[in-house]
This record gives sequence, C-alpha cells and structure tokens, in this order.
Amino acid sequence: MTPDFLVTHSGGFHADELLSSVVLTRLFPKARIVRSRAPEWITSGADRIIYDVGGAYDAAAQVFDHHQRGAPLRDDGQPYSSFGLVWKHYGRDYLAALGLPGAHIETLHASFDGSFVLPIDLMDNGALSPSIAGPLAGLTLPALLETLKPVFDEKDPEAENRSFHTALAVARSFVEARIAQSAAKLRAEALVHQAIVDTGEGRILELPVGMPFRPAIIKAGADHLLFVVHPRDKDWCLTTIRRADEGFEVRADLPAAWAGLTDRDLEAVCGVEGASFCHNGRFIAAARTREAAFAMAELAVREAVANGTK
Repeated sequence: MTPDFLVTHSGGFHADELLSSVVLTRLFPKARIVRSRAPEWITSGADRIIYDVGGAYDAAAQVFDHHQRGAPLRDDGQPYSSFGLVWKHYGRDYLAALGLPGAHIETLHASFDGSFVLPIDLMDNGALSPSIAGPLAGLTLPALLETLKPVFDEKDPEAENRSFHTALAVARSFVEARIAQSAAKLRAEALVHQAIVDTGEGRILELPVGMPFRPAIIKAGADHLLFVVHPRDKDWCLTTIRRADEGFEVRADLPAAWAGLTDRDLEAVCGVEGASFCHNGRFIAAARTREAAFAMAELAVREAVANGTK
C-alpha cells in the first residue's frame, strides 16, 4: 500500500519526526506531509502513515507513536522515539531505495541504528542529556535542527511549516551523508583486505587511493602494520594508523626530526629526494613520488622498530 499522507504533529518540531520524515518521504515521495493534531488526521486509515502522534504503536495500522503509556522499548529496555520505530520498520527499504547493495543492507541498518538512531531516541525520551557533550551540547544534531524553528514572536501562521521543511532538507543531507560514508567504508573494506593480503608481513600497507582503512586492519588482525601509503591527486601520502577510534594515539609516529618540515628542509633531514611535507603532529607526511613515499615509510619503520615498536 502506498500512502497518500504522512501525518505527524503540528507545532514545534523535533529531530525524531524530522528524521522519520527523511525516511518516509524518500520511500513515498508522492505522499503529502500533514502536520496536525486534529482527530480526523491522527486516526489510522489505509491512506496514511502516522508518526510521533496518535497515541499508539501499531505497525499493522501504520501508527508509530511513543508518547503513550506502555510505549515500545527496544530488546535491551531502551526507549524508542518515532525515528527508531520508523527505522525499525522502514529502514531496510530506505537503504534499498538509496541504491545500496543488498548484501550490505543488514549491516548498515544495524550500524546506523546503533550509532545514529539510538542517540536520537534516547535524547528525545530524556534518557540521554545533551549536557553529556559539554560545551558541544548546543551543537548536537537535535539542538541544531531545533534552531531552525521560528522565533517566539513570529506572526506568520505558515512559519512553522516553512521552518519544518527547511529543517527537513537539512536533516536529509545529514542522514544521506552519514549513510554514504558508512557504505563507503564497507566498499573500502574489501579493497583494504586485499591490500593486507598482498602486503604479507610487511609493515607498510599500500592502497590504490585514500580510503577508510582502520576498520579493515582491525578486522583482519593486521597488528604488524605501522604505516599506510597511497596516491593523491598530485603526490603521495604517508599516514600513521590510530590505535583506537577515539583519541590520537598511533601505532608508531613519524620521526620527530621531520616534524613541521617541508620540501628541501625535509629532504635534507630525512635524506629522501622528493619528500615534501611532514605535519608537526607527525601523523601524516607527503612526497612527490611513490618511491619517495616508500623510502620515507621505510625510514619511519626502522626508527619505530629501533624504539621498541613491535
């Protein structure tokens, strides 16, 4: 059944119904969004999907609210918002509509649920406070979307709806970009895995292009790798490998003597013709040719091993 209407509440909007709308409008682009609390709209019918309003969670009737007593919980007891409910029932179809490979849909559905949907659910239900982000609390996605609401003394009766659709476009761009990044990581994983196989016991991983590499390295258990080399538009990049998803600690730093140097100064210190740049933080360097990048990488490996890196 293709709905004619996507019904959510009127008044002030929040991240959960905006993000639900991102999913539903992609799947049902001809359906009209209706923002209302009128009983004739928030009563279930064959021509509509109702979300974040309606006082019930009934997937068969296409009603996805979470404000009622006995509101739905996840298997681990954490609360759903309307976004979580819509993602649960429509997320896989949404990913397919974006053109993602069928083999990746379950993985992406689960990862997006845990990393993006769940935090929205928790914040909307008051189970997670934005204050946990400290000074960044006002820069969380829910907070930023709400800054698009009309100001309190706006007189135009259409301002709420205009602002909702403005915020919807912003929300859509974040959702689609996040999913595109996650999908790219899955595509990169196969390429990185093959590169790891080709590298064998070597310490330097060569990739055909810059791409996300750490998840595949961890998954492969390639603990011996210390540096990654890959081409860029006009030069070659040498980069370190972070030990964890968070923080900046790396398996091995680039040599301290290279820090902050460029071109001839760097060539003179490292002895590699074509060396062109090393970041002061010693986590990335560049060279004009593949040969120069590998020569720098080999020097960095020797120093790291000499300093006790296994």
